[in-house]
Amino acid sequence: MPPTDGSTPNTVTAELEHVRRYWANMKSNSPVYTFLLGDINIFSAIKGQIIAYLKVLPVHLNSKKTLHGVVSSCIMDWAGGMAIASTGLDNTGLSTDIHTTFVSTAKEGDLLEIEGKASKVGASLAFTTIEIRHAGDRENVIAHGIHTKYIKG
Repeated sequence: MPPTDGSTPNTVTAELEHVRRYWANMKSNSPVYTFLLGDINIFSAIKGQIIAYLKVLPVHLNSKKTLHGVVSSCIMDWAGGMAIASTGLDNTGLSTDIHTTFVSTAKEGDLLEIEGKASKVGASLAFTTIEIRHAGDRENVIAHGIHTKYIKG
């Protein structure tokens, strides 16, 4: 069962420590990430993969009172970068392509599980896949996507 209380995983890996440090630095320099994702809990990280949780708050909702597409797209951007950071990089680059497919939705109070995976981190480009789902239900996908970043330099 996923954490609902901001708890931490049983094993704190070097990758998790690195990703959390990277996120703390990034968050302090990004008003939009602070606004939308300030309460995100990076729960685990291994090389090339992160798992995070975010509770859906009123600020995340559209006029229909469901998860706004811009929030899902922001999560795609964020999780792709964090997956790249989990490989040890200190610079996660510039986005060249983000694609989000909206499958379902969430409502206020729902807990989202976010999984980001770095499929390939090369010399110039990094390719990631991201899935947002209802926590505790791997089959209940809200959105999935791909994120490509230029990382050279």
